This record gives sequence, C-alpha cells and structure tokens, in this order.
Amino acid sequence: MNQSKQQYVTQQTELLFNKVVGYRKHLHMHPELSYEEYNTMEYISKQLTQIGIPHETKIADTGIVAIIRGNHHSKDQECIGLRADIDALPILEMNDVPYASTNKGVMHACGHDVHTSVLLGAAEILFQLKDELKDPVKLIFQPGEEKNPGGASLMIKAGCLDNPKVKEMYALHVFPDLPVGQVGTKEGLYMASCDEVYIDIIGKSGHGATPHETIDSILVGAEIITSLQQIVSRKCDPKIPCVLNFGHFEGLGTTNVVPEKVHIKGTFRTMNEEWRAKALKQIIKQAELIAEAHGAKAIVEISKGYPFLENDVDLTRKFVVKANAWLGKENVHDLPIRLTAEDFSFYAQEIPTCFFRIGVRNEEKGIVHGVHNARFDIDHEALKVGMQMMVMACL
Repeated sequence: MNQSKQQYVTQQTELLFNKVVGYRKHLHMHPELSYEEYNTMEYISKQLTQIGIPHETKIADTGIVAIIRGNHHSKDQECIGLRADIDALPILEMNDVPYASTNKGVMHACGHDVHTSVLLGAAEILFQLKDELKDPVKLIFQPGEEKNPGGASLMIKAGCLDNPKVKEMYALHVFPDLPVGQVGTKEGLYMASCDEVYIDIIGKSGHGATPHETIDSILVGAEIITSLQQIVSRKCDPKIPCVLNFGHFEGLGTTNVVPEKVHIKGTFRTMNEEWRAKALKQIIKQAELIAEAHGAKAIVEISKGYPFLENDVDLTRKFVVKANAWLGKENVHDLPIRLTAEDFSFYAQEIPTCFFRIGVRNEEKGIVHGVHNARFDIDHEALKVGMQMMVMACL
C-alpha cells in the first residue's frame, strides 16, 4: 500500500475521531429494534447528506444504499461493497454512562451502533479520496440483522447488489475477546447457519395425584429434548460442526397440576447445508413420533434462519496482507470457527466476501463484557481501527 496514502487515512481518522464518537453515542442513546429503525435511517441519511454522498433511503423499508464514485468511474462500473447493520436488541441496558440508551428495554448490545458509526467515518474519508479509488464504493446500511429472515436477505431482494453490481464485499463486527487495536478474521468456513426450533406439546391436563388420567406434556417434552440430542451425537458426521440447544421450556402447571401444553424453543446450527436440511426434517419427525407414542401431539415449527458464513479465501488473504502491513502481524489474528450466526452470510452466498472483527476490549477501563450483555460497551479507540480497516479494504 502507498505509505503516503496510509498516512493520510490515519491523519483523517484522527481528525474525524470525535465526530465519529458522537455518531456512536447518539446511536447508542437512540436504539431501535429490527425492522423498526426509522429514526436511525433518518439520522444516517442526514450525515450522508452533510458529507455530500448521494444515497437512497427506505431500501427494504429502513435500509440505505449510498454510492461513492469518482469522476473517472463509469456509472455501471462494478464496485466494492461495505456493509453496516443498524438494529438493536430487546435488552435493558445496565451501563451507567452519559450515552446510555434512552429507549428503555432496547440496547445496542451487539455493537451495531459501532458498525454504523465506523462506516459513516470511513465513508467520509473515502469520499475525500473518491478520485483516487480504483473502484466505486457502495455503502449498505442494513436493517434487521438480529431477527429472521435477516435484513441482508431483504436488501438483496431489493437489489442492493446491483446497479452498479457489487463485485466484493466487506463487513466488520465488534469483538470483546480482542483488545482494542487488534483485528481478526478467518478464510473459508467461519460461522454457522442458524435455524429456530419451536415445539408445542399438547397433552391432557389433570391432577398430579392421578397421572394415569392425564397425558403428561411435561414428561413428553422432556423426552423429546433428550431424544433430539441424539440427532447431533449419533446422526451427524463428527467432522461437521453442529449444535442443537433448547433455551426455553414452559409448562404452566404447578406442584399438583399437569399442564395441557408445553412450549419449547431452541436453535439448530451447523456448517453443512445438506446435513442442515436432513437434520431439520429429522427433528420434526422425531418430535411428532415421540408425542404420538404418548398419546400427545407435537406441533413443530422451524423458522429458517441464516446460512453458514464462508469468507472468500483469496479476498480474505488479501485483506490480511494489507492488515498486517497496516497494524503489524502481531495485531492480526486467525480466528477459530464459531457457531454464532450472522446474516452477512446471505451476501457471501452471492459474491466474494470478507467478514472480520475488531477488538474493543480494555480491561483497565473495565470494558470486558461480551455482546448481547446488558453491560456491553467499547473502548472508543476501536472506532479508529474500524474506519482504517474499512477504508484500507477499498484501496
């Protein structure tokens, strides 16, 4: 990379830092849930307008697509895509900070306020460099990453990868496991598919002292949960990463009342589409047969979620080479696979992509909590690294 250009980007990052921290604090104070990000969309649009970047709002209802194009770029020239997600989570924030959420019960606990702020900062630097960019850059501010069917799938259906065509795409994510100043990624398979499993067991209620007169939905539900674990342990090829976990079991009886219904909620995650389809069918069949054997009924609903995320090998290697040169090899990590899910995977099914993570941890400041935690926060110095990596990816 041209050293003078790197110095320029670093200088601009420093100059824009306070402005971008302001973006993050505003967004953190005013979080909105998935597919409800109307005020967030308007705020992003206002900042893009002030920078001078042309854009369209209301893509997939609350998304934004912007384009940075130099004078030497043709209108239909293929471009590089940069994505930020903009939605928050239904979590009551526990942080005692001036920029804590003012929308009670809603919080940017997964760092999407950070992603959005980073992309706005990177966009301003790229706009300054637009006549030096080899390719145009498309900015995608995407709703609904946290909730099925995934805002990425809706943005793709709305044409965000076309006109002009996106030839490659990058996204970042906050990573509390890494200290601020460091980044990480992984070429090839990285994150899992994610499907939601909902099971309703309908039995026959009655007195706990006369179980023979009931059809015990609690017992049936427990047997189903135990049995379904064998799908992973005995049906799945051990070389395929796979998780089936149930986090909700609700049967509203009491000490002496067998409830009629039990509600079970869980998640199924894996990294193989053929096995994914087969396992989901097996989950439905097995639950129904076990319930039937007890004289009960199982109603199984699968909410199809995101596919697995696979980083393009060549694109990721190029990113790592540039990141090594920028940050130093000691600050760039090869991350292990993980069975969390990310709807950026929908883009990865269409075009070459690189999904990477930026460290936000600072133990001296007590910034140690993970994402989806009511005390999640970041060291704002991470915004600089995020901006630099996003700009770097386009140079």
